[in-house]
Amino acid sequence: MVENSCTYPQTLVEAIRYFQDPAVCVEFMAQMRWPLGVECPHCQSKRHSFLRTRRIWKCLECRKQFSAKVGTVFEDSAIPLDKWLTAVWLVVNCKNGISSWELHRTLKVTQKAAWFMLHRIRTALQDVPFGKMGGPGVEVEVDETYVGAKAENIHKSRKERIKRLREQTVEPNSIMARYYAKTPIQGFLDREERKVRATVIPNVKRETLQERILSQVEKGSHVYTDQAMAYTHLQSHFVHEVVNHLETYVKGRVHTNGLENFWSLLKRSLKGSYVAVEPFHLFRYVDEQVFRYNNRATKENPLNDADRFLLAMHQVAGKRLTYAEVTGKAGTTPF
Repeated sequence: MVENSCTYPQTLVEAIRYFQDPAVCVEFMAQMRWPLGVECPHCQSKRHSFLRTRRIWKCLECRKQFSAKVGTVFEDSAIPLDKWLTAVWLVVNCKNGISSWELHRTLKVTQKAAWFMLHRIRTALQDVPFGKMGGPGVEVEVDETYVGAKAENIHKSRKERIKRLREQTVEPNSIMARYYAKTPIQGFLDREERKVRATVIPNVKRETLQERILSQVEKGSHVYTDQAMAYTHLQSHFVHEVVNHLETYVKGRVHTNGLENFWSLLKRSLKGSYVAVEPFHLFRYVDEQVFRYNNRATKENPLNDADRFLLAMHQVAGKRLTYAEVTGKAGTTPF
């Protein structure tokens, strides 16, 4: 649980009013980043002076100047903090996400800037898993889904490329050929913690899926999957039980309906808010939905909008996303 959120804005309207003063924005960022006192992001010294007219600090050790944005996903952005903070609030609290066009109209920034802002915020929302899910006796659902356009909606030029690749790597008329134009995502749901992990994967081959299961799930866990052949031979590491979706979707406690619910939420946001998502960027959209799902309000953890906002703000430091990276010019890949 985050610190007492009652001292901060509780609604979007309150947040806009609260952050309209640039000095308040800088003070808030300093509290989020340095709860024990401001320290230089370059040399970690706590000896500094504050240049009030410019709202920046000057380190008395390395002599470098720094703002509240340095060392965060907001670094090197000319967009003021009040708009950044409003954008973060919208992303984490809009259940189906917010498109770059909607953010462009709301904040009065260009659509291009709004698009880049959203990708930076999604980078901040990426969770770094600590340890594996599950444990002896703990139930973990494992499933995969596919995201992408239907074959009849794909542009002719792209269809030709897919057809050539399919002929080279996928057996014609096979099940894989049906989904070759789509991007696979694998997900895990820990029923005890009620947390999801999901990531884009390069393929759905047995070695790919099982390697990720071994890296994400503790041995001895009760692993529930569908009848896919890629999940065979997991019994040597887990208590593996299967539900055959050709016959039923629930077999006692054996089902993957929790993950199916998450896939439904993910696809609703992709189709409804974002409409067209390139495979290269898909992993960030998945991270965004994972953050919202894992920080939803439950009886055990009654988070509100302010709580989610503060959780997100605690994750903005130590992460960067450059325009070269987001456009693919830096040579990065999601896998």
